[in-house]
Amino acid sequence: MLDGIDEALIERARRENAEFRRLLAEHEQYEAQLAALNSLRYLTSEQEIERKRLQKLKLLGKDRMLAILRQYR
Repeated sequence: MLDGIDEALIERARRENAEFRRLLAEHEQYEAQLAALNSLRYLTSEQEIERKRLQKLKLLGKDRMLAILRQYR
C-alpha cells in the first residue's frame, strides 16, 4: 500500500496521528470492497460506478497519508 516508505515511519505515524490511523483503516476498507467487486465476473453499471468511486477515495486517502508521512520526516 505504501511501498517504499520506511515501516518505522509508518508505525510512528500510526501511533501518534489519529487522522493517519483513520485514513489507514479507510484505505484497508476500500481495498476490501474493491477486491470484492473485482472478483465478480461482470459488473453492473452501478457496480462499475461504485468501483470507480472507491478507487478515487482510496487514492485521495493515500495522497493524504503520504502528506502526513512527509511531515514526519
